[in-house]
Amino acid sequence: MEDQEAIEALSALAHPTRLRVFKLLVQAGPQGVPAGDIARQVGVPVTTMSTHLGILSRAGVIRPSRQSRIVYYALDDSGTRDLFAFLMADCCGGRPDLCQPVFAAADLACCAPNPTQVTEHEPV
Repeated sequence: MEDQEAIEALSALAHPTRLRVFKLLVQAGPQGVPAGDIARQVGVPVTTMSTHLGILSRAGVIRPSRQSRIVYYALDDSGTRDLFAFLMADCCGGRPDLCQPVFAAADLACCAPNPTQVTEHEPV
């Protein structure tokens, strides 16, 4: 990920409505949520939500998929993982063991690596 891509993703998330949408889609999982349901849950008109969803999609942190006439939105695992990796690339001068306390915090427990289980790619 290049600096400009990270700036676009962070800018997209730096808006209260878009941050709420992103968090909602993180909770929803890979099946996603229909665009109309997102608008209702966030309390934003559908036309306004369409603009927010477009910004988040172009930023690469969510992705649309069409099922019949309904457009679902879900977290873009790859784009979100790339953003987090970009932000943490220089963590602790290349010593990830020193960064472990950041990821072991109780509020990040879902992301903390399990020392007894080794996996190559953890979902975001």
